[in-house]
Amino acid sequence: MSVADLTVLRTPRRRRDATLLTIGLCAAIAAAMLPVFSVIAPGAWVAGAVLVAGGSLGAGLIVRLSRLPALVASIAEVVVWIVLLTAIFGRSTALFGVIPTPSTFASVPGLVAQASAEIRDGVAPVPPDEGLAFLLIAAIGALAIVLDHVVLTARMPLLAGVGLVAVSLIPTIAIPSDVDVASFVALAAALLFLLRIDTRARAAASARRDDRARSAQGRRLFGVSATALGVAAVAVIVAVVATPLLPQPGLRFASGGTGGLGTTINPNLELGNDLRQPRDVEVLKVRTTGPTAPYLRAVTLSRFDGAVWQPDSFDTVPLPSDGAVFDRVGVDGDVALADWTTTVTVDQLDSPWLPVPYPASTVTGLNGDWLGMPQNRTVVTRAGSTREQVYEVQASVPRPTLEQIRSKTVGGTDLDPALTALPADVPAVIGDTAREVTANAQTPYDKLVTLQNWFRGSQFRYSLDAPVDSGFDGAGLDAVAQFLQVRAGYCVHYASAFAVMARTLGIPARIVIGYLPGTASSIPQQGGTEYSVSSSQLHSWPEVYFEGIGWVPFEPTNSLGVPTNFASGSSGNNTTTPNTPSQDAEAPADQPSSAPSEAAENDPGAQSTGGGSVAARQSTAWVAPVLGILVLLVLAGVPAVARIVRRRRRLAAARAGDPVAAWTAMLEDAVDLGIPVSSALSPRAFAVLLVEEHGAPSNDVGLLREAVERVSYAGDSFDPARGPGLVAAVTGVRAALDERTAPLRRFLARAYPRSLVVRPGAEAIQRETTAV
Repeated sequence: MSVADLTVLRTPRRRRDATLLTIGLCAAIAAAMLPVFSVIAPGAWVAGAVLVAGGSLGAGLIVRLSRLPALVASIAEVVVWIVLLTAIFGRSTALFGVIPTPSTFASVPGLVAQASAEIRDGVAPVPPDEGLAFLLIAAIGALAIVLDHVVLTARMPLLAGVGLVAVSLIPTIAIPSDVDVASFVALAAALLFLLRIDTRARAAASARRDDRARSAQGRRLFGVSATALGVAAVAVIVAVVATPLLPQPGLRFASGGTGGLGTTINPNLELGNDLRQPRDVEVLKVRTTGPTAPYLRAVTLSRFDGAVWQPDSFDTVPLPSDGAVFDRVGVDGDVALADWTTTVTVDQLDSPWLPVPYPASTVTGLNGDWLGMPQNRTVVTRAGSTREQVYEVQASVPRPTLEQIRSKTVGGTDLDPALTALPADVPAVIGDTAREVTANAQTPYDKLVTLQNWFRGSQFRYSLDAPVDSGFDGAGLDAVAQFLQVRAGYCVHYASAFAVMARTLGIPARIVIGYLPGTASSIPQQGGTEYSVSSSQLHSWPEVYFEGIGWVPFEPTNSLGVPTNFASGSSGNNTTTPNTPSQDAEAPADQPSSAPSEAAENDPGAQSTGGGSVAARQSTAWVAPVLGILVLLVLAGVPAVARIVRRRRRLAAARAGDPVAAWTAMLEDAVDLGIPVSSALSPRAFAVLLVEEHGAPSNDVGLLREAVERVSYAGDSFDPARGPGLVAAVTGVRAALDERTAPLRRFLARAYPRSLVVRPGAEAIQRETTAV
C-alpha cells in the first residue's frame, strides 16, 4: 500500500468530501427505491432497508475517516451488513442475537424460497412477509456496498448513476406505466450532487498534483475496471432476469408448467395494465352442456372504502373428495333451476383463484389442496396454482322469468350491510346521475336494466387509453365521478360505477373478477361446445342480490359481454340465466354475440371475436422485443465505452507530459490485443519484447520507454512540451500492433477490452513512483 493511498483522507477537505459523497449516495439509493413501492407495498421492511444500507455505508465511512485502506472499509461494510441482517431475521439462532451461526445461514434458503413464493403468487403491490422482506433488505444493503465502492473507492459516480437509474426503471418495465417523475427528479438531484462533490474533489487534487500524485491517480484507475464490468453485469442481470420475477398486476412471466407467458388474476381492480399488454394468449378452454358459454367467476369484492374495492376473505372449507363443496343455491319454489356441467382445462393461467361458473355446487378433478368460500361460492388455494388443472363444475343455475325477477325485492335481512355501504363523501354527480337515469323505472330490476342499457348506449365508449390520459385509471369514487364526465373507460370503470350507483339507490351490489365467455370452437366436441378463453378476456362486472333468486350479474361495459335481460314467461322462451344472460325475446334487434374481448375500442379492421382486437395487438407486439434488444445492445456496449473513457484520460494525462500515463496506455492496448504483460519485466525488457516479437515500431516504443525510465528512476519532472510526442508514440504503437492482429481479435479488443479486468504488469513501476 503506497503512501498516496494512506493519505487520501488526511486533509479536512477530503474527509468532508468523503462524508458528503456517502450522504449523497444514501439519498440516491433512497430515490432509486421509491418506484419499487408500485410493486412492493411499503411497510416495516423500508425501515429495515434504511437501517442495513445506512449502517453499512456508515461503517465504511468511519473506516475511511480512520485512514485505513479501502479494502478494510469494504470488509467492515460486509460485516455490518451480515450482523444487521442477523439481528433482524436470525436472532433466534444467533449468538447474542447478532452473531450468525451455521443454523442462521441454514435458514437463508428457506427465506429465499418463501420470497419466491410471495413473488409468484402475489399481486402488486405485494405486502411482503418475512421472506420477501429479507430479500429486499439484503439486496438493498448489498447494492449500497457495491455502489459505495464505485463512488468512494473507484471514484466513478457517473457509473453508479447508470446502475441506479436502471434499478429505478425496473418497476416501470415490470408494470407498464408512466415514469414516476417525482422519484426521477429526486434521483437526478442526488446524482448531480454526487457528481458535483466528486468534480470538486478532483479539481482540488489536480491543483496540488505533483509527480507522485499523478502516478497514484494512474494506479488507482486500474482498480476501476472490474467494478465497471461488475456494475454492467448487475444491470444486465437485473434488467433481463429480475424484472420478470417482480409481482405484477395481471400479466407476468410465469415459471413452471409449459413456460412462456402466463397470466394471473388481479383481485385489486387494476386490470388496465394487463389489458394493455400487447400479447394475447389462451389461458383456458371451457366445455359446457349449457346453451351458451358461462362467465367464469374467480374473486368477489364487496367492501368499498371510497378508494379501493377489497377482495372478500370469508371463512373457507376444504374441498371434499367428492367435490360437493357448496349446497345447491336456494331459490323460491316458483323459480326454475337448470343443471349444467362445465369442464375447464387451464393452460397459461397461474392464479390461486379458480375460475368457476356461478352458482357452482360441485368441483371435481383438482390437484392440490383447494378451499371453498361458501358465502360467495368461490374456490381458492393457499399453496397451489390453477396452472394445468383440469376440473369439472356442476352448477344449478336459477332461470327466473321476467315477471318473477320484477316481483323480487333486492337485499334481505341476513345480507351483509357492507353490500350497501358507501362513504359519506360520495360525489353528488354519482347519486344524482343514478336517480336521473332510473327515474322512470318502477322495480329494482327495471332500474338496474335501465342503468345497464344507459352505460351500453352510444354516449359511452370503451377505451383503455382514456382513463390513463385523463388520470382516472382506478375504481375509487373520484375515478367514478370523472368516468361519468368523460364517459370513456374499460370494464373496471363500468363495473365500479354501476355498483356504486346501485348502492346510492339502496340496492346491494358487489363486483366480480373473472373471465368473459370465450370464443366457440369450430370443431364440435363430445360433451358440449368448447370455448377458448384468452388473457384479454379478463373482466370485471357487477352483481346484485335478489331475494329468492340469489346473485344476478349485469353487464354495463359498453360493447363487451352479454347484457342481462330476462324473457317473459308468457313468451314461452324462458331460456335465460343470470349467469350467462341472453337478450330479451322482445328485443331481437340487439341479439347477443359471442363475447368480445377487452380490446381497445371498436377497430373496424380488428377481429371482434373472443380473441380480442388481434390487429391492434399484433401491430404493437414488436415493441417489447425491440426495446429489450435495444437495452441489451446498450448494455453490451458498456465495456467499450468504459475503455474509451479510460484511454482518453490516459492520453489526456500523457498530452500534459505524464510519461507514466503514456506507458500505461500502451500496456493496456497490448493487454486488449492479447499480449501478455508480466510485472516481472522491466520497461526495457518489455520494450524489446514488443519490438522483436510483435512488430511494434522501435522509435515509438523507445521514446515511451526512455520517458518512463527517466521519471521512474532519474526523478525527471513532467515536461508538457513532450506531451504531443508521447501521444503520437502511443497511437503509433497501437496502429502497428493492430496491423499484426487478426480482425476478430481487434474487434474483441475494442468491444470487450481485457484491460478492464486484467491489470497490466506495470504495477511495480507505479509503486516505485508513488512510494516515499
